[in-house]
Amino acid sequence: MAHDSLNGQAPARRLSWNDPDVRSVVYQIVALGLVGLVAWFLISNTLHNLSSRNIASGFGFLDREAGFAIGEGPIDFAPHNTYARAVLVGLLNTLRVAVIGIVLATLLGTIVGIARLSKNWLIAKLSLFYVETIRNVPLLLQLFFWYAVITETMPGPRQALHPLPGVFISNRGVKLPVPADHFAFDLAGVAFLIGLVLSVLVSNWAKRRQDATGQSFPVWSTCIALILGLPIFGWLIGGAPLEFDIPKLRGFNFTGGVTLTPEFAALLFGLVVYTGAFIAEVVRSGIEAVSHGQTEAAAALGLRRGQILRLVVLPQALRVIIPPMTSQYLNLTKNSSLAVAIGYPDIVSVANTAINQTGQAIEGILIIMAVYLTFSLSISLFMNWYNKHIALVER
Repeated sequence: MAHDSLNGQAPARRLSWNDPDVRSVVYQIVALGLVGLVAWFLISNTLHNLSSRNIASGFGFLDREAGFAIGEGPIDFAPHNTYARAVLVGLLNTLRVAVIGIVLATLLGTIVGIARLSKNWLIAKLSLFYVETIRNVPLLLQLFFWYAVITETMPGPRQALHPLPGVFISNRGVKLPVPADHFAFDLAGVAFLIGLVLSVLVSNWAKRRQDATGQSFPVWSTCIALILGLPIFGWLIGGAPLEFDIPKLRGFNFTGGVTLTPEFAALLFGLVVYTGAFIAEVVRSGIEAVSHGQTEAAAALGLRRGQILRLVVLPQALRVIIPPMTSQYLNLTKNSSLAVAIGYPDIVSVANTAINQTGQAIEGILIIMAVYLTFSLSISLFMNWYNKHIALVER
């Protein structure tokens, strides 16, 4: 061993139970083996029970005809379609309510969170009442309440409310006019997406430019011009059509346009109102975490209160707000599974129907778990990336 030390080589390590590293490796191998043994037992026992009861296993049922209808969805579905397409419709319905709900809940929560800090006594107390009331009532009860309000208090189609041209509100939902099927509207939609991407690029470029030169750039006006101007330009290039598919009363219901069903409206409104109350507290705490000296310094420079909030307070508060905001986004997405209680055909509702018809409960539950796991991981990855993007970089 002395000879090895003189040659600059580390002495050979002997395996000994007294070595904590050796014990650590052995414990981990044993623990991994126990987990694998338990998993093997559960899987083999499940497969044996299914086989003894002549219950089919596997996901082959997804290729069979579903035989049931789905009330609404972003893509067409008929009973002769497969279970796989039914699952896709449920997945898209869940994704639709989750994405729209996250956007609206963020807007509502931000407004209420700022209002909680208002110097106006009435606004501050009303915001406090909303937050404390909504947060302490179970979400399921709120969904039942909003669904009852929509279906029981709204008039029938023949007596539907008509607040705006082409808009009808009844116990069948909300009917809205939509652009007719024309290339110009498709072009405008693509231009809108391009405007969003360009707005992000312009914002990043303006921030780097201001950090390097100290010169500001009119980011807001430029982004608004891109988001609104490009779709209008695309619509004009496509021929500027003015045709709209406007709802019309035919018999006892409406035809044409697009429908926001009572189930979708109740679920979306309940999720937004409930989650917005929690986001409001996240925003309020994030704003209060910013040192008061920052606002005093900004006021001393002559900035107005709105500018102080937008340019000084909120950018710093975001670093505190983003982590707990991620949890609220995940909660909203997972809470959307309560849609089955009011009849909205989300992934849980569709999978439950498939389970009842096929008897393949394990596969159906695995599909539901995989969908929510994918959604949750996607939200977490995006929010973690954004949190890292806005983090302060030490020099």
